[in-house]
Amino acid sequence: MEIPISNFVPACSLEELRAKGRLVIRGAHNPILVVWDGQCIFALDNRCPHMGFPLDRGSIEDGILTCHWHHARFDLASGCTFDLWADDVPTCPVEVRDSEVWVKPTLGHADPGRQWRRRLHDGLAHNLGLVMAKAVYGELASGVPAAEVAGHVALFGAVNRDGWGLGLTILTALANLLPVLGEEETYLALFHGARRVAVDCVGQAPRQERAPLSSRPDLATIKRWLRRWTAVRHREAAERTVLTAIAAKSSPAELADLLLAAETDRAFADTGHSLDFINKAFECLELIGWEHARAVLPTVVAQMVAARGAEESTTWRQPMDLAALCQQTAIDLPGLFAAGRNEDRWSDHAALAHKLLGDDPIAITEDLKSAVRAGASPADLGRSLSYAAALRVARFGNANEHADWETAHHVFTYTNAVHQMTKRIGSTDPDHHAEAARGILHGAMALFLARYLNVPPARIPGDGDDSLEDLPADADALRAALLDAFDRQRQVDLAARLVARHLTLGHPTHPLIATLTWALLREDAGFHAYQMLEAGVRQFGEWGNAAQGGHILIAVARYLAAHSPTERAVLQTADIARRLMHGGDLHVEVATGV
Repeated sequence: MEIPISNFVPACSLEELRAKGRLVIRGAHNPILVVWDGQCIFALDNRCPHMGFPLDRGSIEDGILTCHWHHARFDLASGCTFDLWADDVPTCPVEVRDSEVWVKPTLGHADPGRQWRRRLHDGLAHNLGLVMAKAVYGELASGVPAAEVAGHVALFGAVNRDGWGLGLTILTALANLLPVLGEEETYLALFHGARRVAVDCVGQAPRQERAPLSSRPDLATIKRWLRRWTAVRHREAAERTVLTAIAAKSSPAELADLLLAAETDRAFADTGHSLDFINKAFECLELIGWEHARAVLPTVVAQMVAARGAEESTTWRQPMDLAALCQQTAIDLPGLFAAGRNEDRWSDHAALAHKLLGDDPIAITEDLKSAVRAGASPADLGRSLSYAAALRVARFGNANEHADWETAHHVFTYTNAVHQMTKRIGSTDPDHHAEAARGILHGAMALFLARYLNVPPARIPGDGDDSLEDLPADADALRAALLDAFDRQRQVDLAARLVARHLTLGHPTHPLIATLTWALLREDAGFHAYQMLEAGVRQFGEWGNAAQGGHILIAVARYLAAHSPTERAVLQTADIARRLMHGGDLHVEVATGV
């Protein structure tokens, strides 16, 4: 029976419903199941909210409706599910008038955004992938801003895990890319982020909130204390010190300076992950609002105080003591920054980057000192260092073991984090410059130690006699070929050439970045791939369409190609959720032509 979608309408006679037990009435939207059970009448959406199977094919016993596809069970009276991996079934008001059953065929929720937010929380709390996918899609379809969805997930992760994790880093990295993403990519990005946060939190003890000190010491004292507690690995004291700085309404720049000073008391801690997590926590707050600093910033303290510094490893001590070299250079920096403050604006970023790729660590530190004398700020040094680290990836030799990609990646993402933190601090105080620049020194030595990755170096496509003329010239064809390359293993060089061809022809870079992002989002990517893409896009923004920006995107493409393809199970879950949200019938076989 076809029925309109407003007001109560006749569905069937009471006698017919009693005799048949259930009837399906079809309206302009979803079919509605009308049920007689236990002397009561119920009306529900006939599509199982889990995966769309018709509920009229299920069974009813003791007021419980069971779907016969995946055996999700629902309370007939409310539509609520007993199985959280399914969703609640929307219900309809029912009345009996003169022995006729009338139904108001309105399905859905009064506040869809709120309903999907609740379901997103359920999915996160119980690590239910399909529930999270549907909830993210539902929130976006309800008009909830993507940044707000990311904020909900970030705060869940900050509270429900005792410390910052990989999931929050992935979520923040993808949230940083939202401005360049289309509708489909935004949905996938948020789903990937939510899924990884849920994986981090499942089975973990929630974070126990700590309080700031009741006193309000000055920032110099707070910094000394935080460095002391970090040195002796006293987590509780360090967290309370950070909370005290937040309670004192310290600015983001002051908080960045505080944490960077304590973090860089150890060199390249935890192969750079510790500082990258700190930087991502700041980026997270820049996305969701600094009013959440008390919930987010302390989550990075546990790893910071527990991290192992590179100075504890043999490679940093022999055959040359790189840690001591960094310490000695850092002593000279305050005077150099003070002397260089009166110089003209420094702009030799690319030239310094190539010097930083040298094989003499003493010469590298001298080149950094010369740049400081000439007026380079810590942020300038960070930009040069990040580009140099990107070149390590772009020139990663195919003779290396596959696992060596991560060595190059660690240096690049660390240098990006140093660069972003130094930009965030932005102080004119030479003493603060010197402390911030310690991270630059550590990154430069990590870059030096990774020099073997470029022996022999891979050629950057487009350089020399590599004309790229054998590749398509059309932008759409190039991007399609790039995705095709990511569909196959061992296409590192081809992916790099396609990106280089796109860039050298002057095609717009925004669609190219969107294609690289789509290539990542369709994969069951590892943690490092998200870091690599986001850091690469951010560093590309420093250079734009200059040759250096192109080299950075080539590095990103080579890394992603080395780690593609995967099973793409996450993409399948996201596709299922999208089809269900559009009313698709997954249980119906789709005919395919031959």
